[in-house]
Amino acid sequence: MKKNKHQISTSSTTDIEEVKRLNAQSGLTYNEVFTLLGETYLKNQKKNNKQGLENTF
Repeated sequence: MKKNKHQISTSSTTDIEEVKRLNAQSGLTYNEVFTLLGETYLKNQKKNNKQGLENTF
């Protein structure tokens, strides 16, 4: 890995800071989406159980 005053890059000249910046802007990760879907599912299950509804799968 090469380092200079303004940029850190790999031997293939990948700008690590640019990759980090783009990743930060890319949205949710797979695990974040999976967690959000699970939480939403559980919330809906609790709501449906309170209303006496059955699973509709």
